[in-house]
This record gives sequence, structure tokens and C-alpha cells, in this order.
Amino acid sequence: MKPLEGIRVLDLTHVLAGPFCTYQLAVLGADVIKVEPPDKPDMTREEGVVPELNDAGYGTYFQAQNAGKRAIALNLKNDTGRQILRRLIETADVLVQNYAGDALEGLGFGYDAVSAIKPDLIYCTLTGFGRTGPKANHPAYDVVIQAFSGLMSANGTPDTGPVRVGPPMVDYGTGAQAALAISAALLQRQQTGKGQRIDVSMLDAALMLMSANVTDTLTTGRPPKPHGNNHPRYAGYRTFETADGLLMVGAWTNRQLSRLLQALGETERAQQALQASRASIGDMAADDANLISRHLKARGAEQWETLLNDARVPAARVRTLDEALGHEQVKSRRVVQQTDEARADQGPPAFPVAAFSYDHGSPDLTRPPPQVGEHTEEVLAELGFDHGDVEALRKSGIV
Repeated sequence: MKPLEGIRVLDLTHVLAGPFCTYQLAVLGADVIKVEPPDKPDMTREEGVVPELNDAGYGTYFQAQNAGKRAIALNLKNDTGRQILRRLIETADVLVQNYAGDALEGLGFGYDAVSAIKPDLIYCTLTGFGRTGPKANHPAYDVVIQAFSGLMSANGTPDTGPVRVGPPMVDYGTGAQAALAISAALLQRQQTGKGQRIDVSMLDAALMLMSANVTDTLTTGRPPKPHGNNHPRYAGYRTFETADGLLMVGAWTNRQLSRLLQALGETERAQQALQASRASIGDMAADDANLISRHLKARGAEQWETLLNDARVPAARVRTLDEALGHEQVKSRRVVQQTDEARADQGPPAFPVAAFSYDHGSPDLTRPPPQVGEHTEEVLAELGFDHGDVEALRKSGIV
């Protein structure tokens, strides 16, 4: 049994952060029902690397965080559609939404209205800046939050200036925070019997992803400066050129730096590093970096990765994503999984699922990403609608 089996989640989200949140709940066993307008479904259905799938409303960007869910198409601008959603809410444990502004409240599904239908419901809202503050109603995407939060200005180099992080890390970090909040609220409900209103902000999530930097800035009043791949004070914590590519070395502590220098044959300097203060390690960073660089150019990055790891020095060849996915380490884990159904012409052959596993009831995929409204009849049948009822609703444009 997976942790969230028996929990029903209504997913009224789109793009990345909200769908990733509910995806994490789905792979943990929740029955997640994605609710989309028939005429304007999740915009990421038209985004991805395969144009034919985009045209079919089944883009790879959508698929990445919607496997394991059921999907119902429902027109909430119609009173009958709203009545159906109210009936669904009566059966649900969690509702997650990221509608812009007060759009969902205007349709009659704000927290107060929904909690009147189901008092013990967990109601989670994801927005760019949160429900309070002067920017509460301002729109945002991942890149906007990167810029606003200070994340972008901490990335890059002194020469490049601010550089955004390429993958949408804030979106996925926000989704993970929301999934954590919902899981904790479900436990709280079990103990108290009370529902909960959760306010998740992409900006807040970005700050959490920079916790140590936030603490340092609050302490000194000085924000972090971009320094690219090279730490300004630690010679062993940077990227080096090798004979055939880049190597990232993570020798942060004195002991790790000493092991690195010992592995390079610099026995005397290795002993000095082991006994040095952190301040003197910083003072010697430039000289040590030049010394390390000269040695590392003598062999290839893969060779150095093996040699240094064997010496208990953190290091890795700088890989592309396809190289990482093809590595035996990733293959040995369950972070990437296939769905049970054959998907020869439907896009991704597998999906990233979760960053953890259990001894029993681990996260896994139970179904492929849904087509628009794929499970409408199935879900409505659970509410008591028969085939004729559903056909009539389709003809009316309600589902």
C-alpha cells in the first residue's frame, strides 16, 4: 500500500508547479483527477520537443508531470459544470488550484465556498507571490521569480552578469513544497479532523531554495555575488579543464582538499592543508588552484573522476543530461520509470517519478499521462451519471 492510497485530489492546475505538486501526490498513490476546460486545457499540452504531439494536445512538457492522473473535461463557466464540480468536491480530500488572481473564487470555488461543501478539505493555492502582500495579484513565471528573488543575480559570472538557471527549478521546487505542505496537512487532519487552507508562493519557494544565501545576506546585508563555476576562496571547489573535458571538483573541507592534493602527489601541501585554518585555505586558493589545474590537465575527466572518488574526493565529469540518464547509477535507481502501457508513438518512453523510495509502497507510475477529458465518463459514472447523461453533457459543451 502506498502512503496516499484512498486520498482523492482534485487538480485544477496548469503549467508546471501545480501539476508537479499533484503528480507527486499521484505517484504516492492518490487518485488525482485533473480538471480542465474542454476548450482551453492545460497550455503545456501544446509544448514540447515533438511538434506532432503538441498539435495533438499531448506535448512532452505536459506529459512530464501528469502521468498517474485521470482527466475530466469540465466547463466551469456553465452552471451544470459547476454543479458537477461541487459533487466532485464532496468526494475529495484535497483541491489544488493555481488559477490567476481570484478567477476560481469568481466561479464560486474560493476557499470559503468550497469548505462549506467539504469542511475537512485541504485547499491548496499556488501563485507567483502568495495571497498576501503588494504583489499578490501580479502574474509570474519561473523566470520572473528567478529575477525578482535574487536567484538570477547570484547566478552567472562577474563578466556575464545575472544569468537565469536554465531548467525551471523554481517551478519544480514550488511543486515539491506544495506536495510537502499537503501531505503534512493530511496528517494534521487525521489528528484534528480539521481542513486546511494552504498558501504556496513561488517567490517563497525560491527563497527556500537559497536558504543559506538568504541567511548570509540577512547577517551581513550583502547579497551573494556570481562567481560561476569557481568558488572565490576554496581552490578545490571549482571546475577544472582536463585533457578531454571539464571536471567539477567538490573538495570543500580541509580534509577533502588534503586528499585531493595527496591524490595529485602533492604530499607536503596536502599535509599543510590538513592543518591549516579556513582563513589560510582561502588565502592560498589562487596558488592551490593553479597547482591543481596543472595536474588535472594530464588526464581525462573520466579518469580523474574515478581516481578522485576512490580517494574519497567528491568529483564528477561535467555531463550532458543524456549522458547522465544513460549512466548505470541512474539506471540502478527508480527515479526514472516506464509506465505499464506500451507508448511507441506517444512521446517519452519513461518519466522521472520521485527522488526517494521506500522499503514498501514506493512511488511509482500506474497510468500514462491522460488525454484531454480521457476519464470524463469514468469519473462521472462514479458520481452516478450514466452513458446517456454524459453524451447529453458533451452535446451541451459542458464536458
